[in-house]
Amino acid sequence: MLRCMANNRAECLKDLDQVRDLYEEAFNEPVEADLVDSLRESGRIAVAIVAELDQEIVGHILFSPASIEGAKIKIAALGPVAVLPEYPGRRIGSELVQDGLDECLSLGYDAVIVLGDADFYSRFDFQSASEFGIEPQWDGIPDEAFMILELHTGVLEGVSGIAHYAPEFDDVMRQSAA
Repeated sequence: MLRCMANNRAECLKDLDQVRDLYEEAFNEPVEADLVDSLRESGRIAVAIVAELDQEIVGHILFSPASIEGAKIKIAALGPVAVLPEYPGRRIGSELVQDGLDECLSLGYDAVIVLGDADFYSRFDFQSASEFGIEPQWDGIPDEAFMILELHTGVLEGVSGIAHYAPEFDDVMRQSAA
């Protein structure tokens, strides 16, 4: 597989302003940038990776701890993720996702949930969470948009219930429903 020319690395303190600007530019609003800042301030970041090109941050991905009611497995939630709009088709987002999943695996996570585009995330073997009897905590989420990935084959056997994101996501979901 060809890799893009961006250098992916762990987010560090000097990146915070550029990361915020990246989300605001990528989404044309501050909602995702505010979410990233809130998760960081509350200490609810499992993995945060930047993609850097010519000393400019062009992409970012974040994973936060999540849970499934009654399950004793370690779950991470993927998101948000953003790439500057002027860098389409360079695999920056795909590489951020793969590097983030690899890091989650190395940190002992058993599975990752995501709310997003099924066509994109199926490339990484995400499946509809409902196939495992796992539902999102919010009403009105399309079945195909809420997905899960087993980082260890079979870890979801016998697991079902409501998946919970960090509380900071509730504000984002309220704003998007409004």
